[in-house]
Amino acid sequence: MTEKTPAVDLRYLSLLWAVQEQAPDIARMHAALFAEGWSEASILQTLSHPGSVAMIAGAGTPRQIGGFALAQAAADEAEILSIGVIPGWQRQGVGSKLLQGVKRAAIKSGAKRLYLEVAQSNAAAIALYKKAGFDETGRRKGYYAKAGVAAEDAIVLSCKI
Repeated sequence: MTEKTPAVDLRYLSLLWAVQEQAPDIARMHAALFAEGWSEASILQTLSHPGSVAMIAGAGTPRQIGGFALAQAAADEAEILSIGVIPGWQRQGVGSKLLQGVKRAAIKSGAKRLYLEVAQSNAAAIALYKKAGFDETGRRKGYYAKAGVAAEDAIVLSCKI
């Protein structure tokens, strides 16, 4: 897996169901993308949940993984827990394809609404979600707290699916 520049043609991107053997790759990507990356154990726990909707974005031979989406469905709702795309693959439609894949999987599970939370400063992600039909439905004040930095609000977004 390359963190900076893909050595693959992203026109041939595939979305695949994530399996437990990919937990180390997903955990590495998560740690590289987020200040408080999830551990391999956390990823494994998410992947083994009965309502898990987990996908990876891959391309090339051998397949390189450049993005992931982790979500859970319960009853008629689903929630995106985390979605990420490595820097060299960003702004090339990978996040949008992952989001579309999660939406399709959530619909198949019976969900009618999809939720997520995003840091208020993450303008690129907010633009992606709004373009995909998400609307702000709430805020969680000071949700993202980091040592030595002012806590940041989480924007709660949802869309009907």
